Amino acid sequence: MLISIFLQGFFLQASLILALGAQNIFVLNSGLRRERHLLVALVSSACDTLLIFFGVLGVATIFVQVPILKIGLGIVGVGFLFFYGILKLKEAKNGVEISLDAKSAVTTKQAIITALGFSLLNPHVYLDTVVLVGGYSSKFANLYERFFFGAGASTFSTLWFFALALLASAGSRLLRNPRAMRIVALVSGIILVALAGKLGIDVVAWIKE
Repeated sequence: MLISIFLQGFFLQASLILALGAQNIFVLNSGLRRERHLLVALVSSACDTLLIFFGVLGVATIFVQVPILKIGLGIVGVGFLFFYGILKLKEAKNGVEISLDAKSAVTTKQAIITALGFSLLNPHVYLDTVVLVGGYSSKFANLYERFFFGAGASTFSTLWFFALALLASAGSRLLRNPRAMRIVALVSGIILVALAGKLGIDVVAWIKE
């Protein structure tokens, strides 16, 4: 019974996280450039786990009952995604030197702060983890069952982010060509700017509600 509950959480999170979102793009880029990619995967996993268990423990109601919180977070998220998207587009235009050495140009502090930004400054992350996963878990009668459901969801997040970072890192050897990395930067920049625009539309709709 508990295994079944665990797997329900595991596969629900899989259906939510596999979409090409800003957080996934950031982890992928960190792996391709080998810029503290394992640390980025760890921070992303920890944030998802924290938000999932917030939802499982019933914190989702706060997010729903205080719409100004969602709106404020959305405005900050639009600015963050747009700024980072523009940086990627500049990389695509100007090129960037990619080092495959063990030493990374990105500091630990920079990696943590940026990973936290991509993990926490997007209301859709909260909707997926806190509201959707948390809301689904309410079908289970007791906290013990909801804990196993949350454990299943957070397990998939952890496996996903580390697999994404490691596979991208392994594939980075195939992308020594600066032109290839400029294409990656261009695609990432376009997607991030588009996500910023989509989030902006959502924020406007939330304000009108």
